[in-house]
Amino acid sequence: MAVSISCLAGSAGPRAASRALPRGKAHRRLTILLPLLTAMTTPGLAQAQAQPGVERPLWELGVGAAAVSLPHYRGAEKSRAWLLPMPYFVYRGEILRADREGLKLLLLDRERLHLDLSASATAPADSDDEPARHGMADLDGTLEIGPNLNWSLAQGPGWRLQARLPLRAALTLSTQPRAIGWSALPNLNLDRRVGGWEMGAQLGWAWGSRRLNGYFYDVGPGDVTPARAAYRAGSGHAGWQATLSFSRRDGARWIGAFVRADSLAGSALRHGPLVRRTNTFSFGIGVSWVLLQSGQLVRDRDELR
Repeated sequence: MAVSISCLAGSAGPRAASRALPRGKAHRRLTILLPLLTAMTTPGLAQAQAQPGVERPLWELGVGAAAVSLPHYRGAEKSRAWLLPMPYFVYRGEILRADREGLKLLLLDRERLHLDLSASATAPADSDDEPARHGMADLDGTLEIGPNLNWSLAQGPGWRLQARLPLRAALTLSTQPRAIGWSALPNLNLDRRVGGWEMGAQLGWAWGSRRLNGYFYDVGPGDVTPARAAYRAGSGHAGWQATLSFSRRDGARWIGAFVRADSLAGSALRHGPLVRRTNTFSFGIGVSWVLLQSGQLVRDRDELR
């Protein structure tokens, strides 16, 4: 869910933070759930099965579950599967909106250009589960949030092509959150309706600040081993990301699935000692049931027409 709510940093290193912040089960589940929801929010998952021009409830509320497989971090050797609850909430306001793309605060709305807030997140990772990081501090989950500029390049019956530019500040999801830099993911996003299915495809180029890249890929003097050299990640290009997704709404039931490829190709990060795979993959499926809805009907401004 980009919490279109799809983040910033103290100077303490991740090792110090890990020692100071023991994780309780409830806190850990919360820091896992947010990245799971952002993962499930992909192009194409945002739309209900649409009949163009039909008014819809102002809000809808439901619950479901999702199964997702995520790498420990981009470039990691190992992945982990999660099975967690997935709330369903839609709000179709004029300025404040919430859907499968997350919570959006519309800042600028023109015919082909609009500006909102977007977010992304990553799940926490136990370093002992990842061979390259064995003996290092665990990785907290992270949240990234900031403005997102959307420019409609072209559209027709049942499809829309947009250029998007999200710029986000990053912070750790821990009992003492700390800022860790910023990221950008300029991308092309295509949404298309085929029969009762909403399909989406997105291709983006990742950029990260020195602090953000360092959070995931730095190896300090205390973590050097014969098999792991010291490393200081730089800022700049951090590879690319491609996502393909499908979703469908049948009555009160919503179902969605996605697959995402992350690559560090073309990035200096791929030469770091913590990178074991240039290309990593995420995928997941979720289902929700709408339990409550508003009696007030409004036009869905975001639906494909």
